[in-house]
Amino acid sequence: MQDASGTTGGRVGRLRTAGESSRVTTFELFFDLVYVFAFTQVSRLMAETHSAFGILQALIVLALMWWTWAAFGWLANQAPADQAGMRIGMTAAMIAVFIAALTIPEAYEDLPGGWNGPLVLVLAYTAVRIIHATLYLAAAGEDAGLRRQVLVTQAVAMVPAVAALLVGVWLGSPWQTWIWLAAWLYDAGLTYLSSRSVGGWRIHSTAHWAERYGLVVILALGESIVAIGVGVAREPIGPAIAIGSALAVALSVLLWWAYFARLAEAGEHALERRSDAARVQLAIDAYTYVHLVVVAGVILAALGVEDAMAHIGDAEAFGWFGASALAAGLAAYIAATAVFARLAEGRWPVVRVVGTLLLAASVALLAVVPAMAALAIAVVLVAVVLAVEGAMRRR
Repeated sequence: MQDASGTTGGRVGRLRTAGESSRVTTFELFFDLVYVFAFTQVSRLMAETHSAFGILQALIVLALMWWTWAAFGWLANQAPADQAGMRIGMTAAMIAVFIAALTIPEAYEDLPGGWNGPLVLVLAYTAVRIIHATLYLAAAGEDAGLRRQVLVTQAVAMVPAVAALLVGVWLGSPWQTWIWLAAWLYDAGLTYLSSRSVGGWRIHSTAHWAERYGLVVILALGESIVAIGVGVAREPIGPAIAIGSALAVALSVLLWWAYFARLAEAGEHALERRSDAARVQLAIDAYTYVHLVVVAGVILAALGVEDAMAHIGDAEAFGWFGASALAAGLAAYIAATAVFARLAEGRWPVVRVVGTLLLAASVALLAVVPAMAALAIAVVLVAVVLAVEGAMRRR
């Protein structure tokens, strides 16, 4: 099979470097399917714990899963995925990611029987990181700067972080949550610092890079669509479910619009305007880090939508859990897109900043109205933010 650059896959052990015209390959799309399952499992973990602490635990797992996805995003921009060595390595990584995703419901509380769930998750996560590093070193070829960057990042960031994750498994609750959080923050922080100090990463194709992140946003938005059906899966269809579904789908469309109507293209153009170190730094800041919050916001909002749909015909107040998930998720999403716009375009989108504050404050209102009204208010707030922004931009 040919990739977008029109060349065929290479032999195992010899990885071809991507060109400026490289695009996302079909194998990368296939690879991402395991993350659809991982996102669903994170949502399930949030829903089952039904507490702020449980949401924190789920977000930590999401951050770990994101770190593996982002790592392969960088790798595929260095070496196209439609070549034999990449396919073999990414297939092994897919298996490990899927096993890790299977264990997410027992990430913090091992179920009786079988293997130790938290330990399996960490071992599978470690396997993904090792596979990625091995492929990246092969993809670096004779690029000494990139090879040094990969080795330094693994030594100073990945290895200590994995060791801390294992310590968390050994100590168990309540220490596990905080140690895992510290491990990820350490990994993310040291990766960022080593990237700035060593400066060895490469971005070969801006089109591939922007498209890759746009697709993962689509995958996350897909979870928000799934959440609509999950909330009412065992209920007979009626007016309340139909209206609630329409509102929830409208909300998902608005979130799509907030990213893809203009920002996605603006981000790609910003990458094109920069070169070398400046381009890499924008890719790190605006994409690898900020897009984690974009995805987390969608998944958190989807939890709120699922809770709302489960009570869509009730006259009672929506409640603080669902309202907090919905408001916080939407606020995080709009805030992350505002930061993305600031990094890509050099100025703050004031309307989105104000919208973030309004959405965060709306939790007090969403909690005391019925679920149907809460969904309607959320739709109106996001729609108003985007409409005002569009009107101001046209002036």
